[in-house]
Amino acid sequence: MSWTPPTARDRQDILSRTKSVTIVGASANAARPSFFVATYLLSATGYRVNFVNPRLSELLGQPVYPSLADVPGPLDLVSVFRRHDDLPEVTEEVIGAGARTLWLQLGLWHEPVAERGVAAGLDVVMDRCVKIEHARFSGGLHLAGFNTGVISSRRRTP
Repeated sequence: MSWTPPTARDRQDILSRTKSVTIVGASANAARPSFFVATYLLSATGYRVNFVNPRLSELLGQPVYPSLADVPGPLDLVSVFRRHDDLPEVTEEVIGAGARTLWLQLGLWHEPVAERGVAAGLDVVMDRCVKIEHARFSGGLHLAGFNTGVISSRRRTP
């Protein structure tokens, strides 16, 4: 079986039917991409947002779960911010948790993982930022880099 990247229309459909996004590898470090994505998702999307990181207990006022198996409720989209070598294990956790979509963030590309996900019935997106894609499809591109609570696009006037 060969994995085929989803088209823009496919990615838009995935995001439009998504009710919850779970970020695996969420970070409390404001300079990390997962933090920017988390702040955007909480402020601009209406998704139920969950965080997974065994080293944190809270992030942005939300509970952080040690594993996908600990996240309550059904999982729709799982957005992964982990090292390349961790992706096969994370994929098995995503499958085991009954999620619908495995979304590997920018810079993450692992064809065997994609093939395993598709074989298990997952939608798989690789090397795409869920924040950028959501903003792109929702008409909020102006929010993609600035609605994070960390970076402000306003200029100060003297």
